[in-house]
Amino acid sequence: MSATTVTVHPDLERCTSLQQEEWEVLESIYPDSVSGDISSGTLKLVIPIEFSDPKTVSVPLRASGPTHLPLATLPPLLLDIVLPPSYPYGPPAIVSLHATYAWFPLGIALQRRLLEMWEEGEGVLYTWVEWLRSGEFLDVLGLTFTSHGEHCIRIPHPAPHVLVTALEAYDKSMQLTRFSQTSYTCEICLTSIKGARCILLSCSHVFCRACLEDFWKLCIAEGDIGRVGCPDPQCVKAGREATEEDVRRVVTEEEVRRWKWLREKRELERDPTIIHCPMSFCQRPVPKPQNVDEGSGWERLRTCPDCGYSFCAYCKRTWHGPLSDCPISETEAFVLEYMGLPEGSSERLVLERRFGATNIRRLVAKYQEEQANKQWLEQSTMACPSCHVHVEKSLGCNHMTCAKCKQHFCYRCGEKLLPSNPYVHFSTPGLRCYSKLFDFQSIDDEWQPVEGFEHL
Repeated sequence: MSATTVTVHPDLERCTSLQQEEWEVLESIYPDSVSGDISSGTLKLVIPIEFSDPKTVSVPLRASGPTHLPLATLPPLLLDIVLPPSYPYGPPAIVSLHATYAWFPLGIALQRRLLEMWEEGEGVLYTWVEWLRSGEFLDVLGLTFTSHGEHCIRIPHPAPHVLVTALEAYDKSMQLTRFSQTSYTCEICLTSIKGARCILLSCSHVFCRACLEDFWKLCIAEGDIGRVGCPDPQCVKAGREATEEDVRRVVTEEEVRRWKWLREKRELERDPTIIHCPMSFCQRPVPKPQNVDEGSGWERLRTCPDCGYSFCAYCKRTWHGPLSDCPISETEAFVLEYMGLPEGSSERLVLERRFGATNIRRLVAKYQEEQANKQWLEQSTMACPSCHVHVEKSLGCNHMTCAKCKQHFCYRCGEKLLPSNPYVHFSTPGLRCYSKLFDFQSIDDEWQPVEGFEHL
């Protein structure tokens, strides 16, 4: 009696039930990644590669070396599958596998590894999707390496420059899509809002567009550009201001121009060496020349980059060389000459007839006002030793901080103070301002007797 081999055929109804169950699980978890007709067994999987943490992707270039890209996603793999009626007891068939933008170079090797993962009687589709989506297959196929302790991915490509552009664009679009679909709590209005109506700043803080737009527009309109930044308390404490890219995403183009103009104006005001061109038709800010020795006289030279006028930074007149003293202005010389003449003298009358008495009186009044202002500034204020802005103190201590350049200085003597410990100037014996942090006035100086009450 001869032996016979018995072939056991799987229950096709059970196979169909298992296929349907696996397909429903995939559709519920990855609704955007699966499509096809399960009844005919023809399926399509669109599987994007999403890393748990951003990875460094290295694309070798022919001449300039590799380009390193920090990416959180890679373009999806497109997988066409046919499930036989006997699946999962029979292996699935992979019709095609390729990557969007053709970034993946090892399609045949990947197909072989996918088929090796199938086990008789077990569904493998969910395992495939998870394995591909997480990027674990890149390790298995030898496309990863370690550089300076960092896990990196190497992707060779025949057109590397095209691939780099495509990978960057895809990663950025995926981040925007993910951001727009997530809800965030605005720290200004304390409302949970979808990311599509929010702004992600360069510091990674998120605010709703309406709150940020109202806040920044008000600051720009009032000229308070130092507050055009992230409203998060940590960023406010650090003094972190908004980037131009962030500002352009929130306010109008006209407001961007005003914001840039205010920032430039602020930088110019912070630099005490900036001088405006004295030509009335120009007025361009002219910086101090570089690599010039102080005290040589050449530090007074300024040359306007717009009109080419070379002038002295002290007297604002045409450059007279580094050794010559600044000449007195013609207007000031004329006023001094007129004021030095006796009242009603013939010389005064000649000047008044020649230039007009009204004009001369106006010049004299202006000169006297300027001299009075100079005298008041010298007697009642103290100049910042850094930017020379005059400060008047009404009350408080003698430790001053310049509002323009943030220089710490002493109001009594004008000496610069250490920002880290400004009060050592007032607490060190032997210094001229020792124990003079406050100026006290005696009661006798403040008290004045009232007439009629002397003898009470």
